[in-house]
Amino acid sequence: MALGSDVRVSRVLGPADPAARTSRGALLGPGAGDNAAAALGLGARAGDLVVSIGTSGVVSAVSRVAAADPAGAVAGFADATGAFLPLVCTLNAARVLDATARLLSVDHDELSRLALSAPPGADGLVMVPYLEGERTPNLPDATGALHGLTLTTSSPAHLARAAVEGLLCGLADGVDALLAQGVEPRRVLLVGGGAASEAVRRIAPTVFGVPVEVPAPGEYVADGAARQAAWVLAGTGEPPAWSLAPCTSYVAEPVPEVRRRYAGCRSFVLQRSS
Repeated sequence: MALGSDVRVSRVLGPADPAARTSRGALLGPGAGDNAAAALGLGARAGDLVVSIGTSGVVSAVSRVAAADPAGAVAGFADATGAFLPLVCTLNAARVLDATARLLSVDHDELSRLALSAPPGADGLVMVPYLEGERTPNLPDATGALHGLTLTTSSPAHLARAAVEGLLCGLADGVDALLAQGVEPRRVLLVGGGAASEAVRRIAPTVFGVPVEVPAPGEYVADGAARQAAWVLAGTGEPPAWSLAPCTSYVAEPVPEVRRRYAGCRSFVLQRSS
């Protein structure tokens, strides 16, 4: 009535519906975003949390329940199978390790060795790693901070441990936001450049509180796109069977005090100077 003519609305394709064919006969599929394609390439299922530690940090989960977060921390994406992919993004991830290694004048292998030589909780030293400001929580002008410096904690090992734990605590806050949306975690799949750190791998289950699996290095976004293309061609109800990368499992006793102490410090940061 308002437009004076009939209105046609585009049909939303299912995850494996063919869209059309090109002039040369190639079949077009629906496509997917990078995180959705990566989840499909990894073979992530309901209960799998995918934690990507790259330039930014991304925590996502395959879920049968749509996200509805009034606080805005969780973005409501779709996955590539017809389910949902609630997602949280942080600004500070692998570059926290880069910055700490540069500060200590060590390479990443030595940074890991130092971090693993310090006790869990770094004897109370806490790094709030808002080195780029932060997106989740929404603190664009925040800076990083160290809390709990003493004569004991003023060592390279303690600083390395605090950097790894601070990075992981920021991502664990993202996991909590997903849990509040009804995600029930079964395991964490740890990917991205930061997952190459042995300290990150071994400390992660103590922070996340669930087993952590690290897939072999691979191009999982491309793998997911290829799997979706095969699914469109197959015309089946489920994605085709796919050879998934082997994972290395890391299990450790949770250390809740690490997150409790981080939670007590994360609000105490200075703003960037103008």
